Amino acid sequence: MKPIAFLLALPVVMAVLIMLPNGARADTVIDDWNAAKVPPPPVLKSVTIDPKKTALLDMDFSRKTCTPQGRPRCAAMLPTIRGFIDKARAAGVTIVDIYSTAMARDDMAIVPGSGDLVMQASLNKFYGNDLAATLKNRGIDSVIITGTSANGAVLFSVGGAAANGFKVIVPVDGMPADGLYQEQFTAWEIVNAPTVSGASTLTRWDMITL
Repeated sequence: MKPIAFLLALPVVMAVLIMLPNGARADTVIDDWNAAKVPPPPVLKSVTIDPKKTALLDMDFSRKTCTPQGRPRCAAMLPTIRGFIDKARAAGVTIVDIYSTAMARDDMAIVPGSGDLVMQASLNKFYGNDLAATLKNRGIDSVIITGTSANGAVLFSVGGAAANGFKVIVPVDGMPADGLYQEQFTAWEIVNAPTVSGASTLTRWDMITL
């Protein structure tokens, strides 16, 4: 083929190459969304804690939003969460009451006790502050994490705790979200994600022995 003829034919050749199978893009998760299958539920495990070496972090519970009308799953879980915190506090567990940067301290739905640590933090409660160092200085090596939402503060703070070398305990009836799917995804991720899975125990409030 003469050079001029080749140049004239080049656009057609390129178009054909683009249409060949090797040029096709792979399906994305969006394309295959409905093909995903729900995995079996994680197994919950009983756990016994040492109150002197354990901290309980309650995160982002707001009396303005954690209501039957606004967030019914949060409102339904809140009495049990409060009850366990009272029991843990009496047993000597360090309680850390954390409120988000999107709320005021007065909006906290769990009232801090006189000996609690109180702080404000964003998504990952271990990021940009001295929480990890403060807990380690108290001899704490384990944290119980409860908060809202599951796919927000809970998931990211579990990762933050694990990255800082803490053993992490997460009660599934203490991580309410806007909907069931977010809680389901978070529970699966905690027991399957790299680093996090090796440091975490998924449990339930009545399976924790003080």
